[in-house]
Amino acid sequence: MDKVYPSAEAAVEDVFDGAVVAFGGFFSAGKPLELTRALAKKGVKNLTVVTQQVGTGNEEILELVEKGMIKKAICNYPFPRSATKGLEHPFEQAVRKGTIAVEVYPMGTFAEKMRCAGAGLYGFYTPTGAGTVVAEGKEVRVFSGVETILETALPLDFAFVHAWKGDHEGNLIYRHTANNYNNVMAMAGNITIAEVEMLSETGELDPNCIHTPGIFVKRVVEVGRPELWRVEV
Repeated sequence: MDKVYPSAEAAVEDVFDGAVVAFGGFFSAGKPLELTRALAKKGVKNLTVVTQQVGTGNEEILELVEKGMIKKAICNYPFPRSATKGLEHPFEQAVRKGTIAVEVYPMGTFAEKMRCAGAGLYGFYTPTGAGTVVAEGKEVRVFSGVETILETALPLDFAFVHAWKGDHEGNLIYRHTANNYNNVMAMAGNITIAEVEMLSETGELDPNCIHTPGIFVKRVVEVGRPELWRVEV
């Protein structure tokens, strides 16, 4: 099955108001730059975005904030470290005003919530956060003398991921640290859309090197090597 779409705009055409959309990447490593820009042009509303961070390293998501497209963000590193910069930051301003709700999870919990969704599991018990405010309202159980809390899976309507290589059936290879959250997000997405730097014919990729099998991927767009900055000389 050929899953290649002609453009990022065509690939995100059916993202709907109120959708849960995840954006892969860790700061600028492996972020779905072109898919995010295409979504900003579309202008849907009331999105729940799932992303490592809003702003630093993935400034494109700030366009969604500034256009009023986001109602909730689920993150693990949502705000700038500097209190001064935070007060000037569009996302933090929106959270302080109450126009965007935010949930924050540690990196491991954040990733595992999506891995569980991709594996067909409904939740997992973790000691992370037990005995703190994080545990409020959550089921608590003790295993081998260790107190744990129940965290539920996080399924996604759409997952936007960036891969180094991909083929026409959606098999993906990430490069180095760009693997990060992309793989678990791809697993958790009902509709996973992959932008790839290099598009290969089906059968050309080494099966031993594939990180995300094509069964998890619905659409592929070739975008080339992203240009994150330009140095003038």
